[in-house]
Amino acid sequence: MQLRPATTAGALVLSVVVLLFSVAHAHNITSMLAKHPEFSTFNHYLSLTHLAADINDRTTITVCAVDNSAMSALLAKHLSIYSIKNILSLHVLLDYFGAKKLHQITNGTALAATMFQATGSAPGSAGFVNITDLKGGKVGFTPEDNDGSFAAHFVKSVDELPYNISVIQISNVLPSAAAEAPTPGPAEVNLTGIMSAHGCKVFAETLLANPDASKTFDEAVDGGLTVFCPGDDAFKAFLPKYKNLSAPGKAALLEYHAAPVYQSMPMLKSNNGLMNTLATNGAEKYDFTVQNDGQAVTLKNKLVTAKIIGTLIDQQPLAIYTINKVLTPKELYKGAAPTPAPAPAPEKAADAPKSSKAAPSPDDADSPADSPEDDPADQTADDSGAFALGRVGFGGLILSVCLGFSLL
Repeated sequence: MQLRPATTAGALVLSVVVLLFSVAHAHNITSMLAKHPEFSTFNHYLSLTHLAADINDRTTITVCAVDNSAMSALLAKHLSIYSIKNILSLHVLLDYFGAKKLHQITNGTALAATMFQATGSAPGSAGFVNITDLKGGKVGFTPEDNDGSFAAHFVKSVDELPYNISVIQISNVLPSAAAEAPTPGPAEVNLTGIMSAHGCKVFAETLLANPDASKTFDEAVDGGLTVFCPGDDAFKAFLPKYKNLSAPGKAALLEYHAAPVYQSMPMLKSNNGLMNTLATNGAEKYDFTVQNDGQAVTLKNKLVTAKIIGTLIDQQPLAIYTINKVLTPKELYKGAAPTPAPAPAPEKAADAPKSSKAAPSPDDADSPADSPEDDPADQTADDSGAFALGRVGFGGLILSVCLGFSLL
């Protein structure tokens, strides 16, 4: 009978270790590629097409990334976002191929199923990729429905979490007539029309007047889009500050109010954490934290906390919410001149009364001059909304559980 508590404690320790191990080894393809600017376009379209979330939900997977030059050649074809999604899904292999394994393929060749095949949209063998270990240390890649010649070659390993995810670079986009075939999409949605009709007219008109930002919004709808639209009073009060921004700054601020993924209200409430935006690009994070505040949902960064106060539309792939404040990203002011340090105060007399500091005005938090310095401990935004455990927290929790077990 004395063994039961120990057995129970042992089972608890094992469960906690397994759980924490799985959490600690979860991957985020967006964060992995963000370290490599040469893949920024590929990374952007993984988010735009919602493939990033699908990749993060899978294990034992290989992502064949292509650089910005190769993506430019693909985008020059002016394909629909649905066709681009099919093509990129052909670059996601449903098996693990690290650099070492690529050169040790049994019999020198392997046929890998892809995420395109898993969608059920690929006819026949069009969703499979042939991988061959060639002479001279090269590895060739070609879709099964290609003419047999190798369309791309292995360039390098980008990042690997052994037997979980491998991110490799291949030389070219894999060609596939089946993937490039026109794919029907949902009926077109008038974004600014919806916003204008429901209390966000000022933001909608400002977005229409900015061709770059407006195009980014329109292109993102098909792949999934969540817009956080400031109400008319809030954005009207912010217009003087907006007009003082540079042209890139204006586009970034508008794009900061949308995420390249569909998020219903239940999803926002359950996936609290850092969220990427349309303005996110490599080292320029432009993210904010989604956090519950009672029954409400808030969007918070270092300069402002806004609250979702209404829903304009929530129908996949689009959700538009109204918020009570303008989201001001701290990244807009990274280049601003630092505020000079105050001169040291003269020594006070022993009998001088203590003075209290004046409380800062609430409006000061939105001022560029008062924007805080970057926190070196800033988290990296996660598309899935999950929090990664740090090494100290992971080890500390296991140690605490084990100590408790030993005391039993």
